[in-house]
Amino acid sequence: MKYTEGLDLSEAVKALLKFREERDWEQFHTPKNLSMSVAIEAAELMEHFQWKNDDEIGTYLKTEAVEKVKEEIADISAYLLMLSHDLGINLNQAILEKIKKNERKYPLEKSRGRHNKYDDL
Repeated sequence: MKYTEGLDLSEAVKALLKFREERDWEQFHTPKNLSMSVAIEAAELMEHFQWKNDDEIGTYLKTEAVEKVKEEIADISAYLLMLSHDLGINLNQAILEKIKKNERKYPLEKSRGRHNKYDDL
């Protein structure tokens, strides 16, 4: 079952900021460090899928490994939420603006069903 509704992360952001403040970790959460942490956690997520074909991934995700994948996704999201908060970026608005930009770069009539980059359509 895919999760598609109720994605309001305001409670998560508040909890993250409280957790960070209680531990006096704001001093370490610079944009450089947070962005690096996103990349590091993304690499840890990729490790779960490295060298597996689609069938192997499907089987893998039906095991307890899905919990580890979920934790990596949560780590990436947490660092990204803190970074966007600290930089004053409304993440929801930024995503919607990027979708509009991509709609212009990848017009439906040229890109539907194709994986080509926008400059090769």
